[in-house]
Amino acid sequence: MDYTINRLIADADFDAVDARTRAALAAAGFGILTEIDVKATMKKKLDVEMSAYRILGACNPKMAHDAIGMEPRVGAMLPCNVILRAVDGGVEVSAIDPVASMQAIDNPALHAIAGQVRDLLAKAVAEI
Repeated sequence: MDYTINRLIADADFDAVDARTRAALAAAGFGILTEIDVKATMKKKLDVEMSAYRILGACNPKMAHDAIGMEPRVGAMLPCNVILRAVDGGVEVSAIDPVASMQAIDNPALHAIAGQVRDLLAKAVAEI
C-alpha cells in the first residue's frame, strides 16, 4: 500500500505550487498548523545544500477532534503532513495517506474517519 497521495506539477515554480497547495487544502477544510523549510534547516544545521523541500502540517479541525475523541493518543500521528519538493521536471506534492498511517490502531471507527480525510486530501492534491 502506498503511504502517500502524490502529484507532479510539471514545469512549475515552487512558490506558486506552495500557494496553490495551501489554497486547495483550505478549500478542503484544512488549515496549516506547522511549516518546516527542510532545505533551510539542513543548510543551517548541517551546512548542506538540497533542493527545495517543505513540509506543511495540515489539519481539518473537525476530523481531528472526532479522531482524538475516539483515540486520545492519535494526536501523536497528527497533523496530516503534506510535502512539496523540487524534482526534475517540476514540483512533487505528496500528502500522507491517513488510512495507511492509521492501520496500526485497532479501531474501525477511526479507520472510517481516516478514509474521509484521505478523500479530502486526495481531492485537494488533485485540485492543485
